Amino acid sequence: MELVWWEIVILIVAGFGAGLVNVMAGGGSILTVPIMMFLGMPGPVANGTNRITIVAHNASAIVTYLRHGVPHAKLCVTLTLVAIPPALLGAWLSTKLNNEQFEGLLAIVMVAVLILMQAPQGKKQSDAENAPKNLRLGHVLMAVAGFWGGFIQIGMGFVVLPIMHRVMGLSLVDTNILKVFIIFTYTLLAVFVFAATSEVMWLVGAIAAIGNIAGGMVGARLTLSHGEHLIRRVLTVAIVAMIIKLLFF
Repeated sequence: MELVWWEIVILIVAGFGAGLVNVMAGGGSILTVPIMMFLGMPGPVANGTNRITIVAHNASAIVTYLRHGVPHAKLCVTLTLVAIPPALLGAWLSTKLNNEQFEGLLAIVMVAVLILMQAPQGKKQSDAENAPKNLRLGHVLMAVAGFWGGFIQIGMGFVVLPIMHRVMGLSLVDTNILKVFIIFTYTLLAVFVFAATSEVMWLVGAIAAIGNIAGGMVGARLTLSHGEHLIRRVLTVAIVAMIIKLLFF
């Protein structure tokens, strides 16, 4: 796939926006996947290629978070381990979709996710209330989320946030930090599934990843410095943008 200069610029800008939104809330792939499809890439191929950008921006965010310490490190490891097998299965199944099936399924599921995320968030938690709870249910739900993350990935942040924040009782800041480690690990493995069973446009993914890395680093710093209030605002903007994209474009 040959790219002209303006297509490269679009990919980098979309990648930056996606990296920023993904680290702070979720849904950033709604920017990169449609852009890749706009440039002539079939939906399933864009789905696999987009994983390169996800790995890139999560890796850049991890570098920032490691300097400040990882909260609930043991929980992060166990949630990651339960997410990996279903994520790999989901990635394999997604390679069996044709373009029409991919677009139709994406629209249906994202409408459901957006409705879910507009539900009341409940009372604000203090630091003392940040101890993990409902561990068994949280791990089961994370396995289900892992399948979705491997299958299409778009909106994964909107799936993971309620699991760790509303079900398991973690703060939004800790949730966003753990989310980065979990998604990075299973997505890195899923890339190899896509490469082995379908098609991945490595150059396109690498170009978009340039913007993703910068956006991920900025998003990580904003998460640490501004906390939950900024995350909620970014989450709201991301939800509205996704609604507009699904209904009118």
